[in-house]
Amino acid sequence: MSNRTLKESQEVVDKYISQFKEGYFSPLAMLARLTEELGELAREVNHYYGEKPKKKTEDANTIEEELGDLFFVLICLANSLNIDIDEALTTVMNKFNTRDKDRWTRIDEGEKTNE
Repeated sequence: MSNRTLKESQEVVDKYISQFKEGYFSPLAMLARLTEELGELAREVNHYYGEKPKKKTEDANTIEEELGDLFFVLICLANSLNIDIDEALTTVMNKFNTRDKDRWTRIDEGEKTNE
């Protein structure tokens, strides 16, 4: 198990991609790959939680693997555009904690069961 930060994850992916002459794909090609990986994740979720069981001939991919593939391509896209994913996440969390702070029904302290 890894305890990498988002920055470290971006560095690991960049180190991997940097060993190839081709480097990062274009942003448009990576968006297509991101869409492809999202479709593969949707297929796995549908197999596990939906009404469509896997065929016996299909590979035994897991939701975890598909999320990893999706995350890898997302990091590639961010790296190619010089976007710090941690900063992007901080920005969106600030937005959720301000603009959307009263949008959802909060759990009262007494209702929390997972702590």
